[in-house]
Amino acid sequence: MRNVYCIGELLIDFVAEKQGNDLSKANEFAKKAGGAPANVACAISKLGGKSKFVGCVGNDPFGDFLLDILEENDVDISLAQRSKTFTTLAFVSLAEDGERDFVFSRGADKKLVYDSSLKNDFKESIIHLGAATALLGGDLEKAYGRYFFDALTQGAFISFDPNFRGDLWRDEEAVFVKKCMPFIEKAHLCKFSLEEAQLLSGKKDLTEASNFLHEVGAKIIAITLGGEGTFVSTTEIKEIIPSINVKPIDTTGAGDAFIGCLLQQIARLQNPDEVFDDSALLLKMVKNANKAGAITTTNYGAIPSLPTRDEVFDSSEPHI
Repeated sequence: MRNVYCIGELLIDFVAEKQGNDLSKANEFAKKAGGAPANVACAISKLGGKSKFVGCVGNDPFGDFLLDILEENDVDISLAQRSKTFTTLAFVSLAEDGERDFVFSRGADKKLVYDSSLKNDFKESIIHLGAATALLGGDLEKAYGRYFFDALTQGAFISFDPNFRGDLWRDEEAVFVKKCMPFIEKAHLCKFSLEEAQLLSGKKDLTEASNFLHEVGAKIIAITLGGEGTFVSTTEIKEIIPSINVKPIDTTGAGDAFIGCLLQQIARLQNPDEVFDDSALLLKMVKNANKAGAITTTNYGAIPSLPTRDEVFDSSEPHI
C-alpha cells in the first residue's frame, strides 16, 4: 500500500452550530480540527490507508490539540512543523442545509519550510496538494511549489484540490485561477466543486468545463455536486455517479472525505495508472467515495464525522 502525503494547512475551525449562516449574529462556537489536507489525511487513515501530513501549526495549545487529533486518527505527523506564530483559525457559520461560510485568521500554516529530505520518499507515493491557503504567498507557497516539483521529478501520483475559499481571494479570483493552472496541468487527478470548476474554466456547463480543464492537462477530473453525486471526466468517459441519500447537517469536510476515500483506494492498487485504463474500476471507486462524502455530512465537524472502512466498503470489495 502506498503512502499518501497530504500537504497544506491544519487549523482550528470555530464552528457556529445551529446559529444560521450570519457570523455577526453567532454567540457560541465549537472548537474543531480542520484544514482540507489534514481532513484528507484523516479520511485515508480511518479507511485503513497510510497517510502522512506535511504542514505547520503554532507552538501553542491549539497546535497541540490539532496534532493530537491527527495522531488519534492514525495519521503520521512526523513531518509536521511547529512555529512561534499562532495556529491558524477559521470561523465557520452553518446554514440550515449544512452549507458553510468562512472567515480566516491566518497564522502558522503559512510558515511551512521546505524539507529537501522528502524528495526521495515521494517515489512510488501519492502526493495530495490541497490549496486553500497554499497559494497565498510566503514560506508555504514556496514549499508547496518545491514539493510539487519533487513529486513530478520522482514520478509520484499527484492529486490536486484547489479548495477555493472566497474570503481568502476576494477581488483576486483571477490571481487564484492563474496560480492553480500549473497544478491542473500536471496533476493525475483533480477534484473540484462545481463552483471551482466553473471559476477555473470560465465555463458554466459541466462538459465544457471539464473539456477545458482536460486541455490544460488534468487527466482525471472529479467535480463534486453535493447530493447529486459526482461528475467524472476522462478521455474515455463523462458520467455523473449518484450519491446516497442523507439528511445533511454539516457539509464541512465532505469533499475531503470524498477525495480521501478515492486516494485510499488508488493507493491500494498495484499500479495507480490502472485508474486511467479501467473506467469501470474508476467509477466504482467514485461510488465508494460519494458514500464517504455523504456520511461525513450527517454529523458536526469534519474529522469526527469521517466514516470508517466498514461504513463505506462492502466486505467483498477487493481493494480493502
